[in-house]
Amino acid sequence: MGHSTLQELRQKDRAHHIHPFTNHADLHREGTRWIKEGDGCYLVDESDRRLLDGLAGLWCVNVGYNCAAIVEAVHTQMERLPYYPSFFNSTTEPPVLLAEWLANHAPARLNRVIYSNSGSESNETALKIIRAYWKVRGKSGKRKVLSRDFAYHGVTLAATSLTGLPSCSDPFDLPLADFIHVPTPYAWAAQPTGSPEAFGAEILAKTAAIMDREGPETIAAMFVEPIQGAGGVIVPPPGYLQGLRKLCRERDILFVADEVITAFGRLGCWFASEREQLDPDLLNVAKGLTSGYLPLGATLVSDEIAEVINSGGYFAHGYTYTGHPTCAAAGLANVRVIEDLGLVERVRDDVGPYFQQKLAELATHPAVGEVRGDHLIGAAELVELGGKSAPGKMLGVKAADLIREEGAIVRGIRDLVAFAPPLIITRVEIDELFDCTRRGLDRLWN
Repeated sequence: MGHSTLQELRQKDRAHHIHPFTNHADLHREGTRWIKEGDGCYLVDESDRRLLDGLAGLWCVNVGYNCAAIVEAVHTQMERLPYYPSFFNSTTEPPVLLAEWLANHAPARLNRVIYSNSGSESNETALKIIRAYWKVRGKSGKRKVLSRDFAYHGVTLAATSLTGLPSCSDPFDLPLADFIHVPTPYAWAAQPTGSPEAFGAEILAKTAAIMDREGPETIAAMFVEPIQGAGGVIVPPPGYLQGLRKLCRERDILFVADEVITAFGRLGCWFASEREQLDPDLLNVAKGLTSGYLPLGATLVSDEIAEVINSGGYFAHGYTYTGHPTCAAAGLANVRVIEDLGLVERVRDDVGPYFQQKLAELATHPAVGEVRGDHLIGAAELVELGGKSAPGKMLGVKAADLIREEGAIVRGIRDLVAFAPPLIITRVEIDELFDCTRRGLDRLWN
């Protein structure tokens, strides 16, 4: 804790630090949790207790903590050139090399990259590019943007308007005008009586009706997470994503894949859009791009859209840190570590299937109503005593606290717990994660 005691740090935190996504009255009544260090899949808290990180920080620390290759790359770049902007017809080496890597690994049409500092900003950047694209094409009437219920696309003003979680938008009187939410295939909430495919078709029909009601000539784009992460790890039924892409293509609506969580190996592939053959017009990444070691987001843009934008003259968008060389160096080192360790293949063929096996076994716990997931991401819906669903009881938040007491960190969302461990996790550590989860859930009804 350096030169300050834990008590002193908590007092300073209370006096000066506004935390994101926090009820500050609860935070300071219970005492801020402190994390001192991390290594591999483990963190060390203020009591020198090791905790298995079952959420990879915030869905992002894909290569685990204390990765020497990323640390060395950042150190070397900081010594050589810590920062210079991409403004003024200038650039530096790391963002160019990382852009090349992204273009070589992303879906075929996505060969242009603009950087930002986060997933929120990558979505914000996409929104501005989309508006500029339609304006240059003489279709400024295409201003409406679609996203889905339970979506999470960030928390800038416009990204919050995309986000389909009232807890994010209501406190700020959002969404803004021209942001429209459509249904999503959240089967646990809807409790459909037919097959998953039939449920997906039903949601697609409702989505098509909204598109046609609003008028495709007024709709600029639709933003889609292949798996809705922060909304509750909502895994779409077979055929749904491809059907959604077809609806957009038929109506001349740009399709934007938000892969802030799903890219860089979590689903056993570099990009879910490639696996699902979504052919997006734009694709947004962050989080796993640097494994969270430094802030970096990116918006991948199709050749067609980039060429239209470039034909429109001066492109007045960007941030002071767009293309930050040290952050890009961290990203480049990170993707090379993923390649060198074969983590994508390892998740696809080994730990991903094993994780899903252990998740499926968790469904037998009496406090669990449903489990769902894909490779190294998953969720368990929790129920009250007697097996009844418990909307609004915040069982997930309670369970996450109990599981942490048992030695593992997961995320509590509404009445579910979510998992997304580092890609380097071993089978033994997966066993430990689910053992801690079971012990925590054993105490849920106490």
